[in-house]
Amino acid sequence: MREFYGVALANPLMLGTAQYPSPAVLDAAFRASGAAVATVSLRREAGQGQAFWEIIKGLGVPVLPNTAGCHSAREAITTAQMARELFETNWIKLEVIGHADTLQPDPFGLLEATEALAADGFEVFPYTTEDQVLAARLLEAGARVLMPWGAPIGSGLGLNNRYGLKTLRAAFPDVLMVIDAGLGLPSHAADALEMGFDAVLLNTAVAQAGDPVAMARAFALAVQAGALAHAADPMAPRDMAAPSTPVLGKAWL
Repeated sequence: MREFYGVALANPLMLGTAQYPSPAVLDAAFRASGAAVATVSLRREAGQGQAFWEIIKGLGVPVLPNTAGCHSAREAITTAQMARELFETNWIKLEVIGHADTLQPDPFGLLEATEALAADGFEVFPYTTEDQVLAARLLEAGARVLMPWGAPIGSGLGLNNRYGLKTLRAAFPDVLMVIDAGLGLPSHAADALEMGFDAVLLNTAVAQAGDPVAMARAFALAVQAGALAHAADPMAPRDMAAPSTPVLGKAWL
């Protein structure tokens, strides 16, 4: 069980609430996933109104508002302030997008916004890359959680840069990290947790599946398997074969 800004989460799955075919499917899929956190965009809530917000509150889990769609530090800061007032939480998933095609974070705007929001009492979950230098600066700015991307948002590519993610995880062993964006299959989520990441956040992989409820159940099982595998201290890969049956005592003819 991990504590994110003092809130203990029994499940390492965080699930988004956008793009579902209907409110009923959203509710059923979220419950099937067992996710411990619901991420919500202020812009989506504003477009859906009170009915959508009632569904989110009915899920009974902490809400992580995000600044999706923001392309500057100033825009993200303003959106975060509005989200805090609406959702009544200091948590904020901070997105400052720097590239229109890949939706890659803008490292300069992200750092600026993190520093300003942390100083204003926000508990920041910055959506970032696997860049270790940026990670260090974000922690210095006041973030206590990092959310490196697995791949571009909505791409479903999984863990695009395994080397970069593994070295980031190893460089900051005591920092909570959530793989955010790009996960398309339950195996991607299990892979992230096996690598030692503390949680995963996804949306499109469930919401846009042919059967979102079934896919949500699949991710629920995957995160459980990945977390258990990491805790079990898995064997290291080998370059050579190693017999599983010992040869000691074998009769030589």
